[in-house]
Amino acid sequence: MPMTTSTSTSSSKTTPSQRKTLGRVMHEYAHGELKSGPGGKAGPVKNRKQAIAIALHESGASKYDSPKERQHSYARTKQKEADGETYQQEVEGKSHVGARGKRESSPAMGGKERDQTNAARQVDPP
Repeated sequence: MPMTTSTSTSSSKTTPSQRKTLGRVMHEYAHGELKSGPGGKAGPVKNRKQAIAIALHESGASKYDSPKERQHSYARTKQKEADGETYQQEVEGKSHVGARGKRESSPAMGGKERDQTNAARQVDPP
């Protein structure tokens, strides 16, 4: 009888927004911007495994958190990103993309609407 490996169809899938958060946190780690502890007072994260754990926690994809804790962590991260309070945004001087009156995309990102603001793009329905 041949051995077969079973694949679980209920494996945890991450949403595109969660993957974006994972990428941001790992970018912070790679550039030495990811801090540990309350308010980042414990200093920069040096361990890649710890950085991955922080990324999964912030994106709400950690299997070690309860569903309620995952939802809370993800909501808090999204609010932090919207307010421009991530270390990456602070260091690189970026505001929240898509905020009212802000650039839709920075020139460095090469976005189509990099020269227009959201307020200018909004059109009132007739």
